[in-house]
Order: sequence, then structure tokens, then C-alpha cells
Amino acid sequence: MSCWDDEAGGFGAYPQHDAHVLSTLSAIQILVIHDALDRLDVQRVVSFLLSLQNPQTGAWAGDRFGETDTRFLYCSVSALSLIGQLDKVDRELTVNHIISCRNFDGGFGTGPGAESHAGQVFVCTAALAILDRLDEVDYETLGWWLAERQLPNGGLNGRPEKLEDVCYSFWVLSAMSILGKLHWIDDVALMKFILSSQDTEAGGISDRPGDMASIWALSAGLSAGGTVVLHPLSPAGLSLLGYPGLQDLDPVYCMPPAVIEKRGLRKGWVALPRRKEL
Repeated sequence: MSCWDDEAGGFGAYPQHDAHVLSTLSAIQILVIHDALDRLDVQRVVSFLLSLQNPQTGAWAGDRFGETDTRFLYCSVSALSLIGQLDKVDRELTVNHIISCRNFDGGFGTGPGAESHAGQVFVCTAALAILDRLDEVDYETLGWWLAERQLPNGGLNGRPEKLEDVCYSFWVLSAMSILGKLHWIDDVALMKFILSSQDTEAGGISDRPGDMASIWALSAGLSAGGTVVLHPLSPAGLSLLGYPGLQDLDPVYCMPPAVIEKRGLRKGWVALPRRKEL
């Protein structure tokens, strides 16, 4: 709560930092996990988030300085859903903006005309899931585009002609889980890639084998084993792949499924069955 920006009505990334939708969503996720939403000034947060949406285009800014990005739209929609205020969102305006960011390949960009990127595919697909508008997604074309992100070494990239990165284990797999297409990738090859990116001496997971480990990559890899608040992402990937001994992950909200189900917010995602062993 020391990161609360009382002037704006949201959370900053650190005490006395300006409020931003990214840190506001992270703060709300933590409060929800710890059953501490009673400490949140809900109406002020709602006002802060809604003030960042452009009433003409539906685009969402991250803060008062005005940069817009589909990531910020997702963060706002997810945060409002978690605090039970999704009814305050102009759904038609918001969905129309997401549609305007859709490309011929089925993917989504940061804004209208921007190239498709796995991170933006996740945030747009997850936002549409929360808004119950996945009918706007071309499942087959987008599923193909996501499956094409897997490279011969088993890793995933974020867009064509780019290097593999463990973080995409979360972005790509979460979107595929929401679409019910996880079986379209080579799960064993991806698990081997994530595990090969471990630092066996100091611990942790890096973006790819041989690089420095980071909490960012660790979380992404585990969710694809574990739970994440937007990004550390390797446990996220391993979890969705059914890696033995890991807890499940809700790919729509990046949170433990039990927390989401308790709030009646579960959507129709599908993970791979939990393995007993590799």
C-alpha cells in the first residue's frame, strides 16, 4: 500500500512513483490473492482506470501522460473485472478498439496498423475472454500464427524472424490455452528448451540458454509452471504444459485458478494434463 498514489487513485511501481495501469493491476492481483481488497479504495481506482480510456477510439493509456497500447487496455479490463466493476466498462467501444488492432494473420498489435506480436495477441485475446467476446477471434488463423512461433530448437519467438525467448512460453501458450490450441505445439520440445535455459549454479532461468537468469524469465517459464503477476514467465509456460509438481495457472488473469474461481470469473481455457513424470 506504500505504492498508492493518492493524487491519481492508482498504484505506482514504487513509493512516490506516479500511478500506472501496469502497477495498478499488479497491486490488485496481490490484494486479491491475499484476500485484502477491503484495503482498496475501489471507486477511486475505477475513476483512475476509466479516465485513461479515449472516449472516441476506445484506446487505453497507461497513465496521465497518454501513451496508448493494447497492454494497457488488458490491464484496465482485468483490474476492473477482479474488483467486480467490469460493468463500468463501455464494452462496445473497448471491443471495437481491439478489433481495429487485428491483422490479416489473425494476430493483434499495440494499436491499429501495428504488426502482430505474441504479447499483444495475449492481451487482446485475454481481454476479449474477460469481456465474453471471443467470437471476434479467428481461432484457426490465430492458432496457426501462434503455433508458427515455435522454432526448431523448441523455443518460441514473439513474431516472425525473431529469436526464441522463454518469456513467450507465457504469452504464446496462454493465448493458445484460451483458444484451446495447446496441442498444436510440440510440448516436450518446449519444455526441454525452457529447462535448458536454467542456471544450474546460481539458480533461475534466462531468456535462452547461456544468458543471465532473471526473475522475468523464471516466471514466464514456470507459468508455461506457477503463478505470475504479468511477467516473470518460465514457470507460467511449464505449468500450462502440465509439467510435474507445479500448480495450475489461470492464463486469462495470470493468477491461481482457485482465486479466480472463488470470484466466479473463470473462462473457458484449457491447459495440458498435469504429468506425473517427464
